[in-house]
Amino acid sequence: MKITAIQMTSGPEVGANLEQAAALLAEAAARGARLAALPENFCFMGLKDADKRAVAERDGQGPVQDFLAATARRLRLWIVGGTVPLVAAADGRVAAACLVYDSDGARAARYDKIHLFDVDLPGRAESYRESAHVAPGARATLLDTPVGRLGLSVCYDVRFPELYRHLSAEGAQLLSVPSAFTSPTGRAHWETLLRARAIENLCYVVAPAQSGFHASGRETHGDSMIVDYWGRVLQRLPRGSGCAVADIDLAAQANVRESFPALAHRAFTPQPQTGS
Repeated sequence: MKITAIQMTSGPEVGANLEQAAALLAEAAARGARLAALPENFCFMGLKDADKRAVAERDGQGPVQDFLAATARRLRLWIVGGTVPLVAAADGRVAAACLVYDSDGARAARYDKIHLFDVDLPGRAESYRESAHVAPGARATLLDTPVGRLGLSVCYDVRFPELYRHLSAEGAQLLSVPSAFTSPTGRAHWETLLRARAIENLCYVVAPAQSGFHASGRETHGDSMIVDYWGRVLQRLPRGSGCAVADIDLAAQANVRESFPALAHRAFTPQPQTGS
């Protein structure tokens, strides 16, 4: 069974982004993928962060959601829809919603990004306040797909291993991490974090990414990759737009989990402490 991580350089025109995504999803299907994952912000990267408020869709209706459903149905392909800005809060903030559609075009899951990127990059005059325009999610999400039980996450989530421990404890075999990593943090940490999440959970990881220079002037790291349950990088796409395609072997994964039962050896569960 094949899966695909799609890499894009999205901009401020939704229609142009969907056209690019459609071509790459068609390529993924033609190469035999059963599931394809789009990057974070695949449908829109505005000139400024606040712009996402203007293109936010209501849950269940809108051109981006219609596109994902129709494309999944037409290509007979499961699609992990990166993130889509959905109306979320009374103050106008949006949810960074990862939407999954099955091969019939029905929505199978929604996950709202939990951890928001509010940081000042060390040593650089570069800062981000994602929470100014995005409302955080609160619930982990898993679903069954033709390529295995999938745990959903988005970008900055990858720095918080407790989320993935929960997903693996709930039976995840595959973890998706659609992202738009900055260039500095990507160079420093991207591959290390993805391989760590794969190794410690004995899970496949599919990590589609944004890549290159965007209309806003922001540069994203790229290097979309698929990592296996032993931490081996099966396929990657360092720069530019395209598809990284790799095979999923659930039987081999199950054999390794049985012979190397690290998941069953988890012994430490944090307990509340009382003062003396």
